[in-house]
This record gives sequence, structure tokens and C-alpha cells, in this order.
Amino acid sequence: MFQEKRPLFLYCLSPVHMGAGTALGVIDNPIQREKHTGHPVMAGSGLKGALRHDRSQEWDEDKLLSIFGPNTDDTAEYAGAVSFSDAQLVAFPVRSPKRTFVYATSPTALARAARLHHSADVVCPWVGTIPMVQTDQCCIVDPDLKTGEKVALESFEFTAIDHEISTISKWLAEHALPQGDAYKFFRDKMKNDLVLLSDEDFNYFVQNSTVVEPHVRIDDVTGTASEGGLFYTENLPPESLMLSLIMASKERRRNGNKLSAKEVMNLLVDGNDKISGIKELMFQIGGEATTGRGQVVLSVLGKEGE
Repeated sequence: MFQEKRPLFLYCLSPVHMGAGTALGVIDNPIQREKHTGHPVMAGSGLKGALRHDRSQEWDEDKLLSIFGPNTDDTAEYAGAVSFSDAQLVAFPVRSPKRTFVYATSPTALARAARLHHSADVVCPWVGTIPMVQTDQCCIVDPDLKTGEKVALESFEFTAIDHEISTISKWLAEHALPQGDAYKFFRDKMKNDLVLLSDEDFNYFVQNSTVVEPHVRIDDVTGTASEGGLFYTENLPPESLMLSLIMASKERRRNGNKLSAKEVMNLLVDGNDKISGIKELMFQIGGEATTGRGQVVLSVLGKEGE
């Protein structure tokens, strides 16, 4: 069905609220999470819709119809030529007394990232070499993160063990973040401040260290706080790194000259001499747009990024 596939990294520049729609706990507006891992996730349908809306500010209607398909409730006529997988978590920022924060990850998060790249024929040089760590242990790149033999994250201490993860951190720094001077600091930080935790410890942070903000509902008539109007909204924190997969087929419109799957992918990612694509695009996704939430920047890989 899809002839072209390319990995898509999303790096959060602000808190991001991709709402789950239902609240099962004390948080009134939780973010989307995977049921089996508890990791934050961004639905592919929401990602596609947000990108379509963003590109509608620049692209003409013909290009939008070619790539994304009709923007109506009735899509029976034909579907869009691109699809996005749900974005999975790769790295999560965790407070550190020595580095302000580090990029935490886990064996499962890295293995899933390597598997997604494999499906797009992009080779991760660290595939098959991900160290396994036990609870209360960690692997680090920079030994200066240690105090003695311990690494402090939030209010916890982890024992640093000797496993090489610099190949992983260097590859992520070179491919997961945009190029250019604006992101050099963060590429260097990813290279030096990646911390590999056990799946259990990583899961604790991603479930308990998100941004939870109180809001007050304002009465439209009085302009004051409504009684019982206090509610809490959860956000994915800035500096989080997510990964999706762009999948492209040939154009599905019945009439006219149809774009091939490769042409669809190239137009979406790189644009042409008249329009810009989504490569290294900064755009808004999710809710709370009027409060500055949801700013992310994209990095798209291909075979040339191996």
C-alpha cells in the first residue's frame, strides 16, 4: 500500500498537550498514552491533521488535495497519499543537579526506535548493541555526571555501570535534531547527556514527571473565576523527543496526472521551488495553541541519513 517510508523525529520546544479526551485520574485533561507502556504518544491522525492545517497557510488547494486528501467529513471519494504512524517516545528530559536536565531513555524505547528505522530501510549503527540495565542502574556518556559512583536524577540516585552508549547518543544528536547553529547546544547536549535507564525507572519518570498545570475557568458574565472551575491539564515537557514514520503511496485522485509515491514524499518533505516542505519545520500541534503550547520542530531522515 505504501511504497515510500521515512522516519520523522519531533522535538518539543514548548509543553505539548495532545489530549486523551477522557480523564481516569486526578488530572482533568491528561495527554495521550500507550496502554501497554504508559509512555506518552501522539496519534498519527492528529499529527497529519496538524501538518495539513500548517501547510494550508502556504500550499494551494491542489497540493493539499494531492498529498493529504480532502479535508471534509466525507472522505469516500479518495484518501490522502500520506499517513503517519503514532509518534512514540525516544527520550524524555529529567532534572539533573549537574546538567539542569538530561535526556533519559530506556532499552525498550531505543529498540522500538531502531525497529521503526529498519522498516524504512534506515540503518541505526547501534541496533543490536543496546545495553540492558537493572533497576537503580544507568549508563552515561559523560563521567562528570557522576558524584562518586552515583548519578542523581530528580530525588533519586542511580549507580553508573560501564556500558558504551556514545554511539547511540552521537547518532541521535546528528539525526534527531535539526542542523544549524540554533540547535548546536542541544545536539551537543544530546551527545553528552544521554542517560540510559532501566525500563522500570524510565517508566516512572515518564508517568510522574510531566508538566501538570492548574487552570481556572472564567465566568463569561462576571469575568471572575467560576465556582468549582479549577482543573488540571497535563503536557509533555519541552525537550522531549518523539519518533513517527511517514508513509507515502502514489496519489489517489482519479483524474489528472498522479504523483508517484516518491514524488509525494519528496514534495511533502522537501517542497519545490514554489513551496517549502516539512523538513526542519517548526509548527504547532495539539491543544492550548493560544497559550503558546504545542511548538515542535521536525527532522526527517531518509536513506541518505544512514
